[in-house]
Parts: sequence; C-alpha cells; structure tokens
Amino acid sequence: MEDIEDLLAGSGGGGAPPGFRLPINAVGVNPKYNKNKPRLHDNHLSKTGSLSPKIPGTETIYMKTFGCSHNQSDSEYMAGQLSAFGYALTDNSEEADIWLINTCTVKSPSQSAMDTLIAKCKSAKKPLVVAGCVPQGSRDLKELEGVSIVGVQQIDRVVEVVEETLKGHEVRLLHRKKLPALDLPKVRRNKFVEILPINVGCLGACTYCKTKHARGHLGSYTVESLVGRVRTVIADGVKEVWLSSEDTGAYGRDIGVNLPILLNAIVAELPPDGSTMLRIGMTNPPFILEHLKEIAEVLRHPCVYSFLHVPVQSGSDAVLSAMNREYTLSDFRTVVDTLIKLVPGMQIATDIICGFPGETDEDFNQTVNLIKEYKFPQVHISQFYPRPGTPAARMKKVPSAVVKKRSRELTSVFEAFTPYLGMEGRVERIWITEIAADGIHLVRLEQF
Repeated sequence: MEDIEDLLAGSGGGGAPPGFRLPINAVGVNPKYNKNKPRLHDNHLSKTGSLSPKIPGTETIYMKTFGCSHNQSDSEYMAGQLSAFGYALTDNSEEADIWLINTCTVKSPSQSAMDTLIAKCKSAKKPLVVAGCVPQGSRDLKELEGVSIVGVQQIDRVVEVVEETLKGHEVRLLHRKKLPALDLPKVRRNKFVEILPINVGCLGACTYCKTKHARGHLGSYTVESLVGRVRTVIADGVKEVWLSSEDTGAYGRDIGVNLPILLNAIVAELPPDGSTMLRIGMTNPPFILEHLKEIAEVLRHPCVYSFLHVPVQSGSDAVLSAMNREYTLSDFRTVVDTLIKLVPGMQIATDIICGFPGETDEDFNQTVNLIKEYKFPQVHISQFYPRPGTPAARMKKVPSAVVKKRSRELTSVFEAFTPYLGMEGRVERIWITEIAADGIHLVRLEQF
C-alpha cells in the first residue's frame, strides 16, 4: 500500500505543496484535478467497495475519540474541517455514512476498545477512517488492514482522506511534513473551552511509553502563533484555555524559547476581569526544575488556575531509573514543595504506574508513603501495561495478581483522603465547566 502523500499533492504545476490541502473555502463539492498532478489510480489505492454516488460533503460522520486532551483537540480540528466542508456530525453510529475513530496508544484497554469499535464498524460494513497515535505508531497492526488511516500531524488533510474513503479507496496518510496550522476550523466539544496544543512529541525516552513512537520528537509552535490563537478564541467567547502537549515543560527547547516566555505572553492577553482562565497542562519534572520560580509567578496570576499535573509514576528511585524518567524522587519533591510554598492554594495532580517490571514490595511501599505524605487531590492510578515495541515490554513482568493488588491498595489509600475537610463555612470562587453525565450535577475545574 503506497502513501497518497505525493499523489494528492505532487510537485508539478502549482496547487498545494506536499503536506497541505487547499483552504476549505477554496474547495468546491466537485473539485477539479490539476492536469499537471497525478490522478488517484486503482494501482495506488486498493478498492474496498464501489464508488459513492453521493456528492462529497453531504454524508454524515460518526466520530469517537480516545485518549488525552491533545487527542480531543485533534478531533475538534478534524470535526471543524469536515463540518466546514459540509459533512454532518452525529453521535449516532448507526445513522452515519462513515466512522472516524481517533485512537490512543498509551494503555492496552484504550487500544482494545479501539479494536472492538473497528470490528463493529467492519461488521456494519461502514467506511472507516482511523486517526491518532495507534496508526501513527503501529501502522502494520492487523486490525488496521483494509481501513483508511491518517497520522497525528496530517489532521489538516482529514477531508481528503474521508472523501477518498467514501469513494471506496483505502488511504494511508502518515508522512510528517510540518505541524498543522492552529487556525484551522474547529468544532469544540465544549464551546467555552479551547484546548490549545503548544507542542507535539517530547524529549524523553521512557521505557514504557508508546506515545513517543507516534507523536515523535519535540516540535513546538511559535510563541506568536499561540498568542494569536489565544487572542482569536477569547474574541470568540472562550472562557477557558487549556494548554496541552505530551510535555508542557519541554515547550520551546527546539526553537530557542521556554515555557515561562510563552506563559507570560499568553497571560498578557487574558482579560483583566478574569472572564477567561488559563490552565497549564501536564509537565514532567525534569524540564521545569530550572523555571520553578517563574512558573510559580504565573500560577499566582488571578486568571491562571493554581493547578499543575506533574506525573511522578513511582516513589522509588530504582523504578524511576528503570523507567528512564530522567529525574529522581528528590527532584519531584523539589517541584512540588517549591510550588506549594510559592503559590497559595496550589493543587498538584500526579500519576502512578503500579507493577512496573522489577517493582518490589519495598519499591511499592515507597510509592504508597509518598502519596500518603502529600495527599494529592488527584492521583491517576494505572496498572502497568506492556506496549509493543517498547523496552519495558521485554522486561520481566510483575505477576498480574500482584499488580492488581497494588493498584487496589493504592486506590484505597487515595480514597481515604478527605481534601474538603475543614472547608465548611468558607466562601470560594469556583469555575463551572460543564453539566455532569447524569444531567443533574455541575462540574467544577478548580477553586481559585
């Protein structure tokens, strides 16, 4: 199967350069092919069905998203382009003409859910496009045979992929050219929240991580482009801006800037009346150690949530070394202690992986003691899942029964915390972000 990268955007005779689609408003429902560009031929694309008799842009699309906020932002961008081209979006998979699944490769359960959904789509004989980290990092998976796939840095060409898939072609578009533009059309899941990707990829090499295979090495957007996007979405009525990436703290190291420079530039654009709030995304400890005071100053700003997600993954230096996390427990403590000291009401969320290969009872006890000591208000607890192609997948595993036991124990420790004890009678300003799934309760992000 050949990639359509150079077939759809060849070098001859003008038009869009490789990696770019013509602007949405420049594309008609019956676009003409440039005679100097190669046409799509059957010998380049495998046929999976007859050509669709429908006019492009009139079909209905069902979208399903797995994974992180960056994935959610990618889906919103893809939905925006498809909607701008005329496609209708639906939450009803049965009534849709085509499915688009945006995938996550971090954990086995999310990929298993993807497999189930793909099988359901094939059984329903629906055209299918699979996007996201799974096809980008594992393009040869058996489950992806016979379906179209689009890579994480090719979301700006999702309309082309959908069009060709509806014609009965199997399309694979994975070559990375450059970062997708930030000003693409977007349909937000929550119209008041802008999830803003500030960079893709990371500088780490964690032994358990599959995301690096898909998102690649660090690639940062310029400060100017990000500030411009913030300015635009505030004018559109957005009330929260979430900075998202695989590692926020690493931002800018590839282009000669750093996170504090970006944060200060964005904060300068926030309305002084506090009508739009900024949330800083997940950051690993190594890349913020040198900027803690500058970041703390930003976190004290009245328009910035005093919240940061800093994954520790383990309370044992031996396990952190095996994970190749590139920091020690002492480094993590420095980050947490400094931010708590310098930022009133600072809230730290963290992540734990239970049962990493080689984790002993003593290693796990150190993790439990760390969580008990800090009583983090949010702890994301995961069991270790070996991801194919990663070094950790080849390491000697902890018995699954032990992994599950440790996960249950740590969950019980966390659930015993009483973070709201003593707050009775206090008046707090809170930010309501959405209605809960039950349709009754409201969801708040933070108090500040």
